[in-house]
Amino acid sequence: MLDDVLSPSVFLTAFTTILVIQDPLGAIPVFLSLTRRQSPERRRASARQATLLSLAVILAFAIFGRSILGLLGISVAALQVSGGLLLLLVALELLTESSRADDDADSADSNVALVPLGTPLLAGPGAIAAAMVAVESAPAPVTGWVSVTLAIVVVHVITWLALRFSLTLHRVLGEAMILVLTRVMGLLLAAIAVQMIGDGITTYIGSAPAPAQWPASPLARPGPPARWSGPPASGRGGLAQSWPAESIGLPPRVRLRFLARR
Repeated sequence: MLDDVLSPSVFLTAFTTILVIQDPLGAIPVFLSLTRRQSPERRRASARQATLLSLAVILAFAIFGRSILGLLGISVAALQVSGGLLLLLVALELLTESSRADDDADSADSNVALVPLGTPLLAGPGAIAAAMVAVESAPAPVTGWVSVTLAIVVVHVITWLALRFSLTLHRVLGEAMILVLTRVMGLLLAAIAVQMIGDGITTYIGSAPAPAQWPASPLARPGPPARWSGPPASGRGGLAQSWPAESIGLPPRVRLRFLARR
């Protein structure tokens, strides 16, 4: 009964992909930079608000993603390829970027719990695409929704705990260890992205019609004309009967004369 509504493989795939994309440990330096002027109580509230906003955005796209794809006429294979390319860009950013805190330091006075912390830092395009692809890749809609929803909730619980105890984790792990873990997550995300692109291309090629089912081209050339197989047995009268003008390949004027002689 449980297997009908929960798929362990879909859950593990969605959980790993979204967790690697959100990178809770990598988000700690950004969170501390954006909330450095806030009190401890306000910092905890910002962590809660950012996590809830990210959870709501990703869940909305995971649940209504099928309707959006149907409305736009987008296939699952196309979503897998595009989502894989997007995740590959995110992975390259994790592998090459030294710090994400410098780009967001100027927005520390605004409501950082919503923008940029909640979205697009946590609920970015990569996490949204990964959730939609995971739902569409499930064997059944209900299985995909339940498995991916549970994975999203667990990931956001981990993210909230990382942001809630960001000061403690930052002191224990240190900047260098957090940077190393971010690089490792970027490598794992790159492998997931390549696998997603390969699966999408395979599905797209498999769904293409076979060559025997392709319609005939309107520019298809007719078959070669029949060749002369010997003299007729009925004389001159049989010439026109055994040798049609179309099979001889004569010019138009000669063909008319040939028919007139008949």
